[in-house]
Amino acid sequence: MGLLAAAIAAGLAAVGAGIGNALIVKGTLEGVARQPELKGTLQTLMFIGIALVEALPIIAIVIAFIVMGG
Repeated sequence: MGLLAAAIAAGLAAVGAGIGNALIVKGTLEGVARQPELKGTLQTLMFIGIALVEALPIIAIVIAFIVMGG
């Protein structure tokens, strides 16, 4: 049962991160389309946001390994 829980947790975390990254990139592209002069600032914020969103599946994988081992 622990293996199933770990697999579901990792899968849902990956799907959530994918959706989150897509929304961040979408917002950045819309912002650049409206104000091209802010491209550098928006791109920097996009990379920071993506890094924070990608922390979620990494944490989920660690928790999944803990559940599998315990």
